Amino acid sequence: MKNWTLKGLVAGKATTNWPNSGDNDGQDGVAGMPIFDPKQCSLGCQTCVQVCPTKAFSVEKNNLDEVSVSLDYGRCINCQICVETCPSEALKSSPQRAMVSRSKSDLVSSDLEGEPEVNRLQSRISSIFRGSLHLRHVDAGSCNGCESELGALNSPFYNLHRLGIFFTPSPRFADVLLVTGPVVPQMKEPLLRTWEAMPRPRFVVAAGTCAISGAPFDFGYSGGYGLSDLLPIDIFIPGCPPTPAELIHGLLLLTDRIDQKIHGGRNEP
Repeated sequence: MKNWTLKGLVAGKATTNWPNSGDNDGQDGVAGMPIFDPKQCSLGCQTCVQVCPTKAFSVEKNNLDEVSVSLDYGRCINCQICVETCPSEALKSSPQRAMVSRSKSDLVSSDLEGEPEVNRLQSRISSIFRGSLHLRHVDAGSCNGCESELGALNSPFYNLHRLGIFFTPSPRFADVLLVTGPVVPQMKEPLLRTWEAMPRPRFVVAAGTCAISGAPFDFGYSGGYGLSDLLPIDIFIPGCPPTPAELIHGLLLLTDRIDQKIHGGRNEP
């Protein structure tokens, strides 16, 4: 015991001060989502549309028959194939990872303004949980990639409890239903039962691209289509899987303790 105590004193504090202070979120060197600049896009190319395995890119026409390409981060799994094959400077790799949003429309690249972040009542309700937030996690058919990142939240480095956020085994004591996986048919009923057992007010967090849209599993016979048509989602956290820092960012955004950085598919510094 004395040796362990001595090692602890020598090593010092292992927990990061982020996001309260400092910028060490433990994700240095981790590739962020691709950044898309429509102004640099060669519209006759559409290489990204063809190579994307999850159909995150789409081609649209306006009333003047003008063609535009948009990127839906709710379907992006960050495979970087689009960046590698883009012949122009429209797609670039970047360290930006805070693609967390309160609305699904803000995950799609667009020149239009997104939906209002939150109304007054929602903001007031969210502020109640700033000091104590309890999560009930449901794996709705995940590959366990997201579960691995969730497990890191209770590591000494992130120490989720320091932020007043806790996991609970019972939905009756939960404020937030945190869902991973594309919601396969076998998990719909258990998921809805968990939701109904939660006291009000209650929130839903879609953690991971497949929980948001079902991608890349929505084309398989045993896949799902995400939460969008099943439950009201309060926070969207894309990624395959989202990093612990992104998960924390989403939970703090839910309680109005951090600002949303992505609007209209563009991440603000």
